[in-house]
Amino acid sequence: MSALFALPDLGEGLAEAEIVAWHVAAGDHVVADQPLVSVETDKAVVEIPSPRSGRIAKLHAERGVRLKVGAALVEFAEGEGRDAGAVVGELPTAPPAAPRPKPITQARPMAEPLAGVRRAMAANMRRSGDEVVPATVLEDADIGDWAATEDVTVRLIRAVAAAVAASPALNVWYDSARQERRLHQKLDLGIAVDTEDGLIVPVMRDVGRRDAADLRRGLDRLIADVRARKVPLAELRDPTLTLSNFGMMAGRYAALSIVPPQVAILGAGRTREEVRAREGAAAVRRVLPLSLTFDHRVVSGGEAARFLSAALTDLERAR
Repeated sequence: MSALFALPDLGEGLAEAEIVAWHVAAGDHVVADQPLVSVETDKAVVEIPSPRSGRIAKLHAERGVRLKVGAALVEFAEGEGRDAGAVVGELPTAPPAAPRPKPITQARPMAEPLAGVRRAMAANMRRSGDEVVPATVLEDADIGDWAATEDVTVRLIRAVAAAVAASPALNVWYDSARQERRLHQKLDLGIAVDTEDGLIVPVMRDVGRRDAADLRRGLDRLIADVRARKVPLAELRDPTLTLSNFGMMAGRYAALSIVPPQVAILGAGRTREEVRAREGAAAVRRVLPLSLTFDHRVVSGGEAARFLSAALTDLERAR
């Protein structure tokens, strides 16, 4: 009898995945731990290794198909290799073939179903709309004293850390069902990264205790992993607050969306030059627009204002 290998439990509570690319074909001989297939979850692209050595008799899903955890993935030929995977195990026989669908006789409009990152983004935005009561405050930071080579994103990360130290009520998770706040002792900052597949938010851990060089190295690595769709799942979970530097593309201000259980997100718009009063005279200064959106169920206006004020103070320093 043939042996089946099913889509294994990918952890993080993920119930399904989409086939992105097969690395083997029917008739191929494989060894244990050889990559079989890459699948896309709601958070990342994951490579699934072979649980055993043997010959591939059949692939049970084509590229682009979404499978539930436990669904048949590949079939191994009879009697070849018996070291089954520990997560899912073997099934003694192959399931009966599904009936061939009847051809569609009536044309219908084509439908690009949401999958992977875009599906997760849609679900998160729905949760945000259903749960959060957002309010937004806006301000401009005068960054005219910065060096021309200043690292804008690292300065923003440092400013968020300073703001959390001044107003820790924004570095909080809120459980709306229990009406409980959880105050975090460290800042795990989500960094919103735009990709062709949608918005991905990797997390930089404990940023308040890291220097500028370490922050830049960590940021470069995370962005490279995002672009390659190889971010470990552990680095995509549990941000305590989020930063969006959307001004790298366009826009001054934004009413941003908060993903529960977080209660705040800071956005940075496009920098610009404007005439400002400085030491009693008009001067052309470079300014950085900021938008702080917070969940008004949990965060008061005063707490949000103190947070934004501390961020401004840090950003307006020359270094």
